[in-house]
Amino acid sequence: MLKKLIRNEKGLTLIELLAVIVILGIIAAIAIPSIGAIIDNSKKDAHIANAKQLVNAARIAVTADAANAAKTSFTMKELVEGGYLEKTPKSPGDKDEYDPDNCKVFVTKNQTTGNFSYEVELVDKGNPAHKYIGKKNVDDLKRSDVKLE
Repeated sequence: MLKKLIRNEKGLTLIELLAVIVILGIIAAIAIPSIGAIIDNSKKDAHIANAKQLVNAARIAVTADAANAAKTSFTMKELVEGGYLEKTPKSPGDKDEYDPDNCKVFVTKNQTTGNFSYEVELVDKGNPAHKYIGKKNVDDLKRSDVKLE
């Protein structure tokens, strides 16, 4: 009799199938917002990395050419044309690009120590009023300083 019952069970019952679907739905409802936050954080990290790359190019420009040591700011376009950046960094995301004329690195020289400090500003090309990163010291950049929208 037991062998006959085991042989007749060939698949899942409707209740079992519904239970699996409900469990998968609950898992998806928990996972989707988490994935969205991970994507946003990775975009913010990419903006911070691009800002640091821009500042590093400005540091090279200041140290490589004595004429640049007196400059107080560099645009992204100047750094690319001067050969300090290989190309304009791509803004993370689907459509947005950086504005090479308005993305800047501000250089300040401490008269007492002679050290330089660098602040960076990344601007959206499609919307110049939108700044991904407002004039901020590159050493102090955090994810909360990046504005995606």
